[in-house]
Amino acid sequence: MVKMPMRWIYISPHLDDAVLSAGGLIHEQARTGQQVEIWNILCGFPPTEELSPFAQLLHFQWGISSTDELVRARRAEDEKACQRVGARPIYFDYLDCIYRRGKNGDWLYSYIFVPPHEDETDFPAQIADSISARLQPTDQLVCQLGLGSHVDHVLVRRAVELLQRSILYYVDIPYLFKTPEELGPQTAGMKANAYAVSEAGLTSWQEAIAEYESQISSLFDDVDHMRSQIRQYWSENGGIRLWSSA
Repeated sequence: MVKMPMRWIYISPHLDDAVLSAGGLIHEQARTGQQVEIWNILCGFPPTEELSPFAQLLHFQWGISSTDELVRARRAEDEKACQRVGARPIYFDYLDCIYRRGKNGDWLYSYIFVPPHEDETDFPAQIADSISARLQPTDQLVCQLGLGSHVDHVLVRRAVELLQRSILYYVDIPYLFKTPEELGPQTAGMKANAYAVSEAGLTSWQEAIAEYESQISSLFDDVDHMRSQIRQYWSENGGIRLWSSA
């Protein structure tokens, strides 16, 4: 008999990544009584209201100018989304890249699809320590592959791999739809396993994503476009695929 993990721990760089990418599977796992948690890493409250020009632009697009109000609103969205799929959300206090400063006080990022800044060499180790402190020996970690090369996704994957634990990888949505050519190189030498997701799981997944009202316009054309792309991915894969290095 295969021993089930104590918990499935989905490592989510931001307040939406795990549900976007694996909400259907999370629904199926929770429905069968498995403990599923989503650990949101980069969702802390910035210390001041001062924003970089890049962050100001994104806040304008999201329709909320206050950093405190935005983080609270996004956490509220995430709580609703996690409730939809049956997962327990956990929130860490690290900052999103749009709010992080370098050693000299300058803003580190004015674009998100860039390599990590040299000032953040030690950042993955800090995140790894925080994750490690909460893990149990039988937990199964699930981490994003890093398609699209979002700097935060890259840094968080590095952090998880520092733990030297058994890791399953889930594909980054919507970046899979935007840069599908990256999937092959990112999964070269890895083994893919398909996990079935029911029609009810698909619906739960789509409804959970729709809870991220502030983010939909940044991720998809609109809600209908989101539903169509998620259904297409689900149909093509018979559910969701996870990858392992073994």
